[in-house]
Amino acid sequence: MSLELLILGSNSAAFAHRRHHTAQVFKLQDQYFLIDCGEGTQLLMKRYKVKLSRIDHIFISHLHGDHYFGLIGLLSTMHLFGRKKELLLVGPPGLKEILQLQMRHSETSLNFHIRFVEFKPGESEIVMDHPKFTVTTLPMDHRVPCSGYLFKEKPKKRRINRKVLADVQLSNLDIIRLKDGEDIMNEDGSVKHENKLLTLDSHPSFSYAFFSDTRLRPELQEKIKGVDMLYHEATFANDMKDRAFITYHTTAEQAAQFAKDAKVGKLILGHFSARYKELDPIINEARAIFEPSELAIEGTKFVVDGK
Repeated sequence: MSLELLILGSNSAAFAHRRHHTAQVFKLQDQYFLIDCGEGTQLLMKRYKVKLSRIDHIFISHLHGDHYFGLIGLLSTMHLFGRKKELLLVGPPGLKEILQLQMRHSETSLNFHIRFVEFKPGESEIVMDHPKFTVTTLPMDHRVPCSGYLFKEKPKKRRINRKVLADVQLSNLDIIRLKDGEDIMNEDGSVKHENKLLTLDSHPSFSYAFFSDTRLRPELQEKIKGVDMLYHEATFANDMKDRAFITYHTTAEQAAQFAKDAKVGKLILGHFSARYKELDPIINEARAIFEPSELAIEGTKFVVDGK
């Protein structure tokens, strides 16, 4: 049981220093999510051996080109490869209109249905409610409507302790009740089998937060407190703090302090300015405040498991 994050692209507005625009593939349970889709995303997916057929959910943070210019090409390739499955596409107001315009003028009709979910700018809401997890929007502070996303597993059921079942007869209904944390009762209301004697603790539930382009958002600390992994933009080092504020971005120092205050497990820094050929200033600044910080290097996979 784990979550996995594969970095496809990690640069900001311009391709530079062999770094591409923002895109990442996130895996939770048996579900794959593409988060943002900058130019060249489908080529990076091929490079890092991500099958297009596995992607059933795409989340776009905002309508700056470095976060979605690869989307129409990706959808067209899915169509050409014969996709039939429905695709969930979550994004800002205007995204559906843009795609419809592109497809209308190219006379393209997709083989598969896209289910659009438009997030409400400035609001936090559940945009995907799966039996095993939820996805909640996180309002960013950027020049255009922009949202981050919180992926959070629902509490898991208790586990049956197979080692102690040899001498206990249980029905299927008994098993269900035990997994739900209930004791098995006699007809007279007395306890027949105590839950804690036949079960083990549940597997941990994991969580991941994605913070796209934004000024610092300390008011979101409580909402993501204790997440296992946080991706946070860190466009500049702190000597460019004023520039970061003017352009609605965050510095590595700010992101690290935010992660520390929110008590997250691991911080992944990305969305680097083209001014940084080497990323030492970014990672050194962050680790001075929050040691479990990493750079979003393309092709890197980050894994959180219960071990």
